[in-house]
Amino acid sequence: MKLKQTLFAFAIMALLAGCTSYKSVPYLQNPEIVNELGTEIPLYDAKIMPKDLLSITVNTTDPQAAAPFNLTVQTPLNAALTNINTTTQPTLQQYLVSNQGEIDFPVLGRLKVGGLTKNEAENMIRERLKPYLKEAPIVTVRMANYKISVLGEVARPGSFTVSNEKVNVLEALAMAGDMTVYGVRTNVKLIREEPNGKREIVELDLTKSDIVLSPYFYLRQNDVIYVTPNKTKAKNSDIGNTTTTVISATSILVSIASLLVNILN
Repeated sequence: MKLKQTLFAFAIMALLAGCTSYKSVPYLQNPEIVNELGTEIPLYDAKIMPKDLLSITVNTTDPQAAAPFNLTVQTPLNAALTNINTTTQPTLQQYLVSNQGEIDFPVLGRLKVGGLTKNEAENMIRERLKPYLKEAPIVTVRMANYKISVLGEVARPGSFTVSNEKVNVLEALAMAGDMTVYGVRTNVKLIREEPNGKREIVELDLTKSDIVLSPYFYLRQNDVIYVTPNKTKAKNSDIGNTTTTVISATSILVSIASLLVNILN
């Protein structure tokens, strides 16, 4: 009888442990907290930062008038002779943003674009071009190197290029194949470098719904997400073949004991 009570106590403890661990697994728990707030969050728009590579095009109805403002890559002479009978679009030169947040733009000279959104940069360049063009040009600015990295307890760690210049932490995890069962969802680390060179490490709790209201929910270019392994992963890494054998033998003995108790009663 005493053995049966002991086994029953072990079963209750295992059940309680399972319930406790489950609470730390689902993302975005208690969404009603966020929904009740009714807060309107402005749409995220990435800002240009030092070391960004920008692709900038200027278009008008007169291609000749816009040509001086579209910096193209010089084609080697041999390549030009080889493709003399083919019609191709010229490759545009990309602009590297300096540590001061500036680019050197044709005709206009040095432009301060650091800290501006894509739309703000387009509007500024369009205004600066007015004295040189008879019509308002179409200016398009794109970030060519918008990438984020995901490391740690995820299925496919790596760096990922984002084409739409907008990604949140959950989308980044999806790109990496989501967390493994060993990932700590309550302590996901975001590593970020500010334009002034300052670095910060922010801890994110993805089990809470209010993470969507956090200023760190949307990622900036070159952000790094690190998913911390839980204690189970650390313990498993130290378990050798002998320990595994002991655990298996113990499980078998417990099963046999439970079976005997049921038979005898």
